[in-house]
Amino acid sequence: MKGGGGGGKRRWRVLVIGVLVLIILSTLVPLAFLLGLHNGFHSPGFVTVRPSSPFDSLSRVNATKHSQRDLSVRVDEVLHRINPVLPKKSDVNVHSRVMNGTSITDSKNRGLPVSPAVVAKPSPANKTKTKASYKGVHGAIVNTSHKGVQGAIVNADETQRTCQLKYGSYCLWREENKEPLKDAKVKHMKDLLFVARAYYPSIAKMPSQSKLTRDMKQNIQEFERILSEGSADADLPPQVDKKFQKMEAVISRAKSFPVDCNNVDKKLRQILDLTEDEASFHMKQSVFLYQLAVQTMPKSLHCLSMRLTVEYFKSSPIEVDDSDKFSDPSLLHFVIISDNILASSVVINSTALHARESKNFVFHVLTDEQNYFAMKQWFIRNPCKQAAIQVLNIEKLELGNSDMKKLSLPAEFRVSFTSGDNLASRGNRTYYLSLFSQSHYLLPKIFHKLKKVVVLDHDVVVQRDLSPLWELDMEGKVNGAVKSCSVRLGQLKSLKRGNFDPNACLWMSGLNVIDLARWRQLGVSESYLKFYKQMSGGSESREAIALQATLLTFQDKVYALDDKWVVSGLGYDYYINTQTIKNAATLHYNGNMKPWLELGIPQYKSYWRKHLNREDRFLNDCNVNP
Repeated sequence: MKGGGGGGKRRWRVLVIGVLVLIILSTLVPLAFLLGLHNGFHSPGFVTVRPSSPFDSLSRVNATKHSQRDLSVRVDEVLHRINPVLPKKSDVNVHSRVMNGTSITDSKNRGLPVSPAVVAKPSPANKTKTKASYKGVHGAIVNTSHKGVQGAIVNADETQRTCQLKYGSYCLWREENKEPLKDAKVKHMKDLLFVARAYYPSIAKMPSQSKLTRDMKQNIQEFERILSEGSADADLPPQVDKKFQKMEAVISRAKSFPVDCNNVDKKLRQILDLTEDEASFHMKQSVFLYQLAVQTMPKSLHCLSMRLTVEYFKSSPIEVDDSDKFSDPSLLHFVIISDNILASSVVINSTALHARESKNFVFHVLTDEQNYFAMKQWFIRNPCKQAAIQVLNIEKLELGNSDMKKLSLPAEFRVSFTSGDNLASRGNRTYYLSLFSQSHYLLPKIFHKLKKVVVLDHDVVVQRDLSPLWELDMEGKVNGAVKSCSVRLGQLKSLKRGNFDPNACLWMSGLNVIDLARWRQLGVSESYLKFYKQMSGGSESREAIALQATLLTFQDKVYALDDKWVVSGLGYDYYINTQTIKNAATLHYNGNMKPWLELGIPQYKSYWRKHLNREDRFLNDCNVNP
C-alpha cells in the first residue's frame, strides 16, 4: 500500500511540474513574438514577402545574418533602404514632371503604327543594371545606388520617351504647356502624414515613450484637420512651415527607436498603391480629355457651319457659273477632301495667293452632306481671287454601286520607336504618317474627264507656286509624293501580309500629284479593293487593314518628289528649324495638334492664321479665334 501511495505522489509531482512548464512557455512565446525575436529562429535561407510588390528587393532577408544583429540595427538598415521612396522638400515638384515610370530599352528599332483613336502599348521593358529602382510616391522613377539615399536621380528623359510610346504627342503637349504646381506643399503634407501613420502604432506600444506618442498623435490630427480644409497651397494656414518642422522632428525621433518592420512595410505599401492608382487615373483622364479635344469639332466651328447653312437657305445666294472650268483638262486642278470650312479656306487662299496665274487654278472640295451647304455659302461669301471653286457632296454623286461613298479624311497613323540614335538628341520618338483614305480611290470616277490632279490635305499651307507640279515627268508612276525615309516599311510591325520591301521609304499624303490616266490604266482602285477584301475577316482593325492595302497598292507606283516641296510634322514636332519652314513650298500640319485647335503648337500657328479671312461676320458671331 505504501509503495502504491508513493508512486501516486510521484505522478502528481510530475503532473504539477509539467503544468508549470506549460504556463511558463505560454508566457514566453507571446513575449518573444511581441519583441520580434522570432525573426532569428528561421532556418538559413531567404524569406520573401509579397513577391509581386515593388519592394521585392527589400523583402528578402538573410535570416542567418539577422540572427547575429541587434534588432534596432536591422530596422535602421531596412528604413534606410526604403527611405528614397519618401520625397524630400527639394523633390516635391518631381512628380509633376514624370507620371509614367516604365523604362524602355528595346534594342530593336521597330515601329508601332496605330490609328489616332488607339493608344499604343509600349514594348516590355528590359531589366536595368541599376542596383535598385523604385517607383516614387508620385510615380517617378528614382534610381538609387548602393550608397543609399544620396544617389537618388530621377530619370525624366527615359520616362518622357516611354510616355510618347504609350500616349504619343500628348506627352509633348503636356511638357510644353506645363503649369506650376498649386498643391506642392499639400502633397508634401500627405507624404509626411503617411510616414507618421506608419510609425505611430509601433511607438504607441512603447510605455516609456508616452510623450512621443502624444506628440505624434497631435501632429497627425493637426495635419488631417488642415488637409480636410484645403486642397491647394493657397488654402494652407500661414504657420504651416512650423507645422512641417514639428512633424519632421517627430518622425525623426520615431525613426531612432526599434519599430515593427511589418507595420511600416504595410503602410508604405499603402502609400505606393494609392499614389500609383492616383497617378494612373489622372494620366488616363488627361489623355482622354486630350484625345477628346483632338478628335471632336470645336463648338465655335460647329456654330459656324450651322450659321452658314441657315444663311444659305435664307439668302438665295448667287453662284458664279464656272462649270466649264470644272472639267477642262487644260487647267490646273486641285482636290481637297475635307469637312472643315476654315481648313479648306486656308488651303485654297494660300495656294491661290502664291499662284502666278490664279485664273488657271480650279479647286474641287469634296465634303459630306452635313457641311455641303455651309461650305458652298462660305466660298460664295469669300471668293478667292480668280480661281474657280467647286464644292461637291460625295454622298450624292453618281458613283455606281460603290461602297466608299461615305466621306473619309486622310488616315493618320502614329508610329512610335522603342529605340534609335537618330532621334535621341531631342528625345522625340514619335511620327505621324498620313496616307490615302478610301475616298481617294473614288477620284478617277468623280473626275473622269481629267488626266492629272494635285491632291492637298486640308491641314496644309502653301507657300510657293505649285504650277511646276504639272510639268513633272513622273516616269509612268501614278502618285507623286514626298517620301519619309526616317520610317521604312521594315520597321512597321503591323505589316504582316504581302511582299513588302523592308528598306523602302514610306510616302506621305499632304501634297500628291496624281496621274489619273495612268491610275485608270493600271486599275489602282480595283487593286486596293482586292487587297482590302483579301485581308478582311481577321482580328486586325479596319485601320490596320487599310494601311497594308494602301501600301501594297502603291508599291512601285510612287514617284519621289523633292523634299523641299513639303515639310511635315507641324502638328506634333516642336523642334522644326525655322529656316526649313520658310524654304518649304508646303507646310503639313500632320499630327494631333492642328492649327485650328487650341492645342495647336503656338510657334506654327502664325503660318496658318495669316491666310484666314478674319473679316467675315460669322467668325465674330461664333467666337472663332483659332
